[in-house]
Amino acid sequence: MNQGTSVVSVNHVCRTFGSKEVLKDISLQVAKAETFGILGPSGSGKTTLVKLLTGIDEVTSGEVRVLGIPMPKLAMLQQIGYMAQSDALYTELSAKENLEFFAALYGLKGGNRTRRIRDVLELVNLQDHLRKRIDQYSGGMKRRLSLAIALLHEPPLLLLDEPTVGIDPVLRQSIWKELKALNRKGTTIVLTTHVMDEAEKCDRLAMIRDGELLAVNTPAGLLNATASASLEEAFLYYGGVRR
Repeated sequence: MNQGTSVVSVNHVCRTFGSKEVLKDISLQVAKAETFGILGPSGSGKTTLVKLLTGIDEVTSGEVRVLGIPMPKLAMLQQIGYMAQSDALYTELSAKENLEFFAALYGLKGGNRTRRIRDVLELVNLQDHLRKRIDQYSGGMKRRLSLAIALLHEPPLLLLDEPTVGIDPVLRQSIWKELKALNRKGTTIVLTTHVMDEAEKCDRLAMIRDGELLAVNTPAGLLNATASASLEEAFLYYGGVRR
């Protein structure tokens, strides 16, 4: 893939914390309007990689570019919708107050702000809980609100860290339907997951284990390359577990 046309470009990225190397020489490109999945077990480096893409964290060596701009860059926050693994919500406020706050942060005004808040609430099915304080929300409801906030300002790039953990299967299906609709409108989506049926919905996957990039391919390509019947099998194959 041509680096110039990539929305996300990661080149020879390493990230160390003290003596621990969390990411080891990672290089990958993500194209416009692609759903790109980062698949790996807990502790594999997925969240660290996403934090480098958002600019929350900095590389030890190598380079990360988002929309052609070297990261981290504060001005890029307007271009990114980020959903962290732990919900960054103001628990003493209601859902409506949280949405109003983040909408103002993203510079949404007037009728557009009202419309966007209504649309994202509908998507995550929280219309009936709009005035409830967040400390009264269940874990799944908090995940849904976090996703709504990430989608608020219609960014060209969405970075979602395990977005559907704790969300019921029916709603998960409708969220995926919306993510695919966003792809069709030109939104690029990078998400982490360790759920195989979600990995299958991605256009391409990066398999990561112990901070190393094992493979990047389409789900079908990964199955073919490893002669596997399932992505789980392919992942075990790349992780050194031979059948």
